[in-house]
Amino acid sequence: MILSAEVECFIYNAQSLKEKRSVLKRVITRLQNEYNISVSEMDHHDLWQRTVIGIVTISNDRVQAERLIQQTLAFIDSFPEIERTDTSVEWC
Repeated sequence: MILSAEVECFIYNAQSLKEKRSVLKRVITRLQNEYNISVSEMDHHDLWQRTVIGIVTISNDRVQAERLIQQTLAFIDSFPEIERTDTSVEWC
């Protein structure tokens, strides 16, 4: 089973694309290291305060996959400089 999430975020205090990339790199790297999932920026590449992050996990247990995605969303929420504004979760 494949579970994916699209997470739209607002990045506070980012005044340039360089600052945005710095925040995103830290968030994405920590997500990959902590949860062993696939993560990528999917949209708003040229906007310095908005982004869409894609998260994907594969599991043979539906409950485990949902729990992992919920943990990653909570982890994103733990960063004070980024706010999750819209999230859609979908089974593929």
